[in-house]
Amino acid sequence: MQTSTPTATASRAEQLMQLEDQYGAHNYHPLPVVLTRGEGVHLWDVDGKHYYDFLSAYSAVNQGHCHPRIIGALTKQAQQLTLTSRAFFNDQLGAAEKQLCELFGYDKALLMNSGAEAVETALKLARKWGYQEKGIAPNMARILVAEHNFHGRTTGIISFSTDPDSTGGFGPYMPGYQVVPYNDIASLEEALKDPHVCAFMVEPIQGEAGVMVPSVGYLAQAAALCRAHNVLFVADEIQTGLGRTGKLLCCDHEAVHADILILGKALSGGVLPVSAVLADDSIMLTIQPGQHGSTFGGNPLACAVMRAALDVLLDENLTANSHRLGEIFRTRMRQVQAKRPETVELVRGKGLLNAVIIRPSDDGRTAWDVCVTLMERGVLAKPTHGDIIRFAPPLVITEEQLHEACDIIEEVILAF
Repeated sequence: MQTSTPTATASRAEQLMQLEDQYGAHNYHPLPVVLTRGEGVHLWDVDGKHYYDFLSAYSAVNQGHCHPRIIGALTKQAQQLTLTSRAFFNDQLGAAEKQLCELFGYDKALLMNSGAEAVETALKLARKWGYQEKGIAPNMARILVAEHNFHGRTTGIISFSTDPDSTGGFGPYMPGYQVVPYNDIASLEEALKDPHVCAFMVEPIQGEAGVMVPSVGYLAQAAALCRAHNVLFVADEIQTGLGRTGKLLCCDHEAVHADILILGKALSGGVLPVSAVLADDSIMLTIQPGQHGSTFGGNPLACAVMRAALDVLLDENLTANSHRLGEIFRTRMRQVQAKRPETVELVRGKGLLNAVIIRPSDDGRTAWDVCVTLMERGVLAKPTHGDIIRFAPPLVITEEQLHEACDIIEEVILAF
């Protein structure tokens, strides 16, 4: 693919976008905006234009951009100690693990960095438990996953993806996985009859797939079936957790306590990569020294940031705010749908994780064009799978700010 060298006549934003195009891999297709500053729900580009953030870095910025308490914890710890590796103890990790375990109700926590690393950790734990505790024959363990899942982009994870963009040209793929339809209890029950199955991993709401919300009772029934078949229920709450859906965890909507819980993204308030896997001793202690780890996982800087991010989430009642404002947002969007059903096909979501499905216009314009116009009007959102716009502002947004953004969204859609 040809690239263009930044020219002196281009604007600063154009120069910066050309620079990325020339020197960066072309593995993303961002909206044409160059951001330079963020505060709370607000973002500004290099030309000083203001925007409302309605993506939250894919729900990593639940606590808002550059929250002063989180940045304060970051700067304080950064001046003292940032990294020791796990070759030694540090004075931040134990307190961080305790906070996680007590908050979510588990015996043990294992800290990593990216969400994909945490997913890989959970998969290794599930297999080790399957061999050591369930008694599955060596190399025969199987893990069930849901169709249209998104758990990351490592070669291991894409081995069970059903998205051709994630899998095409990256084989051969790792065996040991079985895909079952999402939100289909009968299919799950049939697959669980295989005695080699050690775990079922699922997103409580499929975010990347377009905010696919399962039927009421699906998670509870799935977890009960797993227990009945001595199979681990693994909840990937990297995007849905930490208040995003109006509960601390999305599984809390159905009082489901996962055997393995995966967290990431907003665990650091979007300040740096922090992820975690939580489980009880019977699962976590199947992994022994030398069998898994990370140079940066559980580093003092990450631990200090994570603790502050969790404190902000709880102290500022962001989960309750997400629930209340999510109801208002969906009401506003359904009012838009009623006015323009030929444009808005569907509105769905929980809390402040929502999707609006846009029908393409007669002249070929799509959800992408809606997002470009929203950007021009000062609201940043991004389409997924062509026709779905995901709306997920930071949980610190106020009702007044929400209505202001909804007014812009309504005007843009009505004019589409």
